[in-house]
Order: sequence, then structure tokens, then C-alpha cells
Amino acid sequence: MKAIINGRVLIPDRDGHFKIMSEHAVIYNEKIEDILPMRRFCQQQTEEILDAEGSYIGPGFINMHIHGCAGFDVMDNSHEALKNIGKYQAETGVTAFLPTTMTYDFPRIYKALDCINDFVKNDDGKGAAVLGCHMEGPFINSERKGAQAAEDIVAADFAKIEKYKDVIRIITIAPEMLHDDCTFVKQCRKNNIIVSIGHSSADYDTAVKAIKEQGITHVTHLFNAMTPLHHRKPGIAGAAMDTNAYCELIADNVHVHPALQRMLYRAKDKDRIILITDSMRACMLGDGESELGGQKVFVKGQKAVLADKTIAGSVLTMDRAIANFAVNNNAGLPEVIELATKNPAQELGMYDRIGSIEKGKQADIVVFGEDVRIKNVIIKGQLFC
Repeated sequence: MKAIINGRVLIPDRDGHFKIMSEHAVIYNEKIEDILPMRRFCQQQTEEILDAEGSYIGPGFINMHIHGCAGFDVMDNSHEALKNIGKYQAETGVTAFLPTTMTYDFPRIYKALDCINDFVKNDDGKGAAVLGCHMEGPFINSERKGAQAAEDIVAADFAKIEKYKDVIRIITIAPEMLHDDCTFVKQCRKNNIIVSIGHSSADYDTAVKAIKEQGITHVTHLFNAMTPLHHRKPGIAGAAMDTNAYCELIADNVHVHPALQRMLYRAKDKDRIILITDSMRACMLGDGESELGGQKVFVKGQKAVLADKTIAGSVLTMDRAIANFAVNNNAGLPEVIELATKNPAQELGMYDRIGSIEKGKQADIVVFGEDVRIKNVIIKGQLFC
């Protein structure tokens, strides 16, 4: 047995919301074996002890939308890229993620999907785990392409992705571009693929219908690359806040103003907000020139833009997303941590295995301070850092 002692454990209460259990120890191997008060902890029964020294002990973070970091990109189509993304994500508290593809020609997309699928089957466990793929494009609207390549945008066609139905967990589309009586969405749902609205010019009514009637349950990077919130035209942003759709949020204070983050947190069911990074190759490399989707990107501080000044992805890490959102909302860490752990795990249908510190769940654990600076990361019971 192994143990983390003297920590403030974030554990679900009777209603499922995280609370703090002070002066507790987490006992684990590959799975969490028990959570005990320190007075009941028996050191003699453990072979490896980590002293949290009063820090938080929480579940590993889950990043549902990430293109890359530290000089590597999902579209590099290599195990080396996925392995290094997983390694550097783990340093920021992420223990599982969905590598996210971009709008390219299909041969290039297929290579990325093949690589992800193969990596999942041969993962050595020495970094954040790959849970499948988030496919962002090419079934989007060129009017809201953002940093996506317009020349590769095409109409949604399930036949083009059917071979990869077991590796695609989320797919981002523009619902107004569907012309098949939503057959595409039905086929995705039948194969347990979450369909998301993103890079879309849909108006409020179209978005609400897609969410309430057509089975689209997710919104990609809320407020970005979509019809905005306007007092007479609520757009996709208004529809997202007015329905029970899961909403991704890039909380870097560049993509979404802190005031809008506060409005969202007040207006939306907190169980339906998911913090993401949407980070790219330039993440963790500092200022300078980089690349995204074959286009030059220029980074200064927390802002990354294309040559035409279009915001392009982010350089955000999940630990900073959590810290930013907590400060912006004057919210406690237990409730904000849920947005990067419990919520994504529940939407992915994996909350019975990951996403919280509970007996029997996989030992994906993060130890961090009040400022969400990562001290230790454990993945499947193995100390990563």
C-alpha cells in the first residue's frame, strides 16, 4: 500500500459536490483503497508515504480539448508528440486528456486518428492518459473558422469518420450546415460520440433546437468562434446558457473576459461547465513565433494570434485555468476543481472510474497548494512528480 498523508482531501459529499476533509490520508495502489482520518492511519502498513503538508489532495485534472504544448502538436501524427503532450500536461496536474485534431484534408486527419488509436492501445502509462480524440472540424462553418483552414472545411458525413467511431469521443460541428435531417448527429449518438456546437454561425433558435431536440449536448469553447451574446440576438452563447448543454470554457482571461466568466458561473448549472485549455504547440514555450494548423502564430504573454490578429488557440495550462476561474468568481477551490475533474468525467461516462477521490476509483491524484501550483501528481497509482 501507498499513502498521501496530512492533506486536505477533496471528496464528494452526499450530494456529490466536493468538500474538504482535513487531516486525512489517501491510501492507494493502482486504485484508491481508502480515505482515513490521520488518527486512524497506520504507517506500518504502507510501503511509500507522501506528506502533503496541509496541501489539497484532489483528483487528477481532465483536459477535454487540447491541440498541443511544449513544442508538440496532435497533428504531428506521432507517438512521440502524444507521449510528450501527456508528459507536460501531467506536470500541470492533468492525468487524462482528449488530443484534439484540427481541420485538415482527410488523409492528414486519418493519420492523426490512427496514431491516437494506436497510442491508446500501447500507452505505457508514463504521462497523462489519452482517453480518445476530440475531433474539431472539418464539419464546421467557414464564417466562424477562427484558426481552422477554410479550404478543408466540408459537409458533415458520418461515412467519413465511421472507421474511427471507437476513438472519437467528441466531434465539433456547425449544426446550421447539416442538410440530412440530423442523420449525422443520430449516427454519432448511436456510436456514443458526443456532438458539440462550435465554429458555427447558428442563431439562438437553431442552437436551442440542436440542443433540445437533435441531441447535441456540448458547446466548444463557449463565446469563441460562434454567434455572440446580444440583447436581441442571444446566439449560440445565449442558447448555451439557457439549456443544459455542457459548455467548455477557456479561462485564460484572453478568450473570455472575467466578467463573462462570472456571468456564466451565475447563470449556468455548475455541473455543466467544463474548463479546458485549447492549448497549442506554443504552450509552455514563452513568447515568440509558433505554428497552429499550418499557420504562423505569434505569442506574447497569454495571447496567441495569427498574422491577421485572429486569436489562435491558447497557451493556457489547466492549473492556471482553475486558478484564474476561482479568482474571477471569488469561488472556493473545491467547487472549481469539479469543473476540471468531475464534470468532464461525467460527460464522458467515466465518473465511475475517474474524476473524484473515492474508494475503488483509479488512483489519479494531484497535490496542490492554495494557488493551484502543482506539488505532486500520481497517475494510476504511480508517482509522476
